[in-house]
Amino acid sequence: MCYGRCARCIGQFLLALAVLCIVANILLYFPNGETKYASEDHLSRFVWFFSGIGGGGLLIVLPASVFISLEEEDCCGCCGHHNCGKRCVMLSSVLAALIGIAGSGYCVIVAALGLAEGPVCKNLFGEWNYTFASTEGEYLLDSSTWSQCVEPKHIVKWNVTLFSILLALGGIEFILCLIQIINGVLGGICGYCSSRQQQYDC
Repeated sequence: MCYGRCARCIGQFLLALAVLCIVANILLYFPNGETKYASEDHLSRFVWFFSGIGGGGLLIVLPASVFISLEEEDCCGCCGHHNCGKRCVMLSSVLAALIGIAGSGYCVIVAALGLAEGPVCKNLFGEWNYTFASTEGEYLLDSSTWSQCVEPKHIVKWNVTLFSILLALGGIEFILCLIQIINGVLGGICGYCSSRQQQYDC
């Protein structure tokens, strides 16, 4: 088994997920493609936490880049054995994975809070507020109540869809980073590649 190749695949998946997180977060700023709600501060406060741009995006790009480059990188070796340098690289990838854990975890938490509180919208009385904040997320199970938000149009569906996407993407990123922690530890202990022909012992 080649642990470095596995890390590279994980990195490529993470990079794609990070881009999707950034796109989903950016879309939250423009309900129905309109910019006025952002300029008038009529967006959910959790939109401004940059969970997709920062947490699930930039903080995932860093470890993803490290994982993708693992097959090319190498330490200077140890005990006179070149392959021990590969072990060093695999163990160091665990630190990058921990950064990914923090970023994806942040993305999941903020997205979950954003879903639970609901969007800022103009209600039937013409007031801008968190119409569903007191429902503790129960509005998610009853779409008939979404009509209480009259502006922006379809804002509840917009927020629920995008925050759900961020929640799912962040969860997948979290799992992949956990897998890379295990992969990095095994690669550091067993060697960069483990097979009958290759024995990397210092």
